[in-house]
Amino acid sequence: MELIFLGTSAGVPTRARNVTSLVLDLQHPTRPGVWLFDCGEGTQQQLLRTAFHPGKLDKIFITHLHGDHLFGLPGLLCSRSMAGNAAPLTLYGPAGLAEFVETALRLSGSWTDYPLEIIEIREGVVLDDGFYKVTARALNHPVECYGYRIEEADKPGALDAAALIADGIRPGPLFQALKRSETVVLEDGRKVNGKDYLSAPLPGKKLAIFGDTAPCPAALALASGVDLMVHEATLETAMEEKANSRGHSSTRQAALLARDAGVGELIITHVSSRYDAKGCEALLAECRAHFARTRLADDFARFHL
Repeated sequence: MELIFLGTSAGVPTRARNVTSLVLDLQHPTRPGVWLFDCGEGTQQQLLRTAFHPGKLDKIFITHLHGDHLFGLPGLLCSRSMAGNAAPLTLYGPAGLAEFVETALRLSGSWTDYPLEIIEIREGVVLDDGFYKVTARALNHPVECYGYRIEEADKPGALDAAALIADGIRPGPLFQALKRSETVVLEDGRKVNGKDYLSAPLPGKKLAIFGDTAPCPAALALASGVDLMVHEATLETAMEEKANSRGHSSTRQAALLARDAGVGELIITHVSSRYDAKGCEALLAECRAHFARTRLADDFARFHL
């Protein structure tokens, strides 16, 4: 998997940062896909500076309906249609998302020439296709807001070809069936179970992508044990009370959540426009004082899992 940040500013864009949007490139060998999380104003313009374009997107997840996470969506949907893309697209988000999209398209005389499905979510599993499971958790923000936990299915363990050959089983089509954990019957009548020749499954990657939130109990469940957590750090620790009063978190609170949840790495984003480059470095230092494995997302930053 790879994360590509398209916008990392909170509320309004700055000269260096656009408002919130994030691409997740699944890079799966058999289930490729490109997902978008949030779509603030100017997101499609940001996409033009990457290798991605709206036609590559097959799913868009919206955390909440505040404008800095949503106002780029109608334009992106229309551009995708005008480019002649016929591939289906599914939107996930809180109640009201369908009304917002349908109203924007209707009043502007616009439409989509591809299948568009809008799923208004509640807490729980919102997607499970056998390759990836996405679970939504309600967060603490003035409007209905969710975070998403993405879990990749475990990969089958490696087939012990040497052990098979030692047991008199020759390489060939049977190996593929055994790799799938199937039981096969050999010419001599022996039954061989593929599970007996497979190493332990390889754990799939796990990540949590938060919407805007003040600290809340659901956050720990959302992030517990993930390889990577993407979380807002809107304001510095000294402004924690102000951040919380508006449904946001401070640097310290994001870092302590990462520590308590046992995550592999924390990426902070959604930085207030009050901070310049030097101020952002100070935010990063505050996080690292509590959780050393923290990195700060800039626009177009890429992170591999």
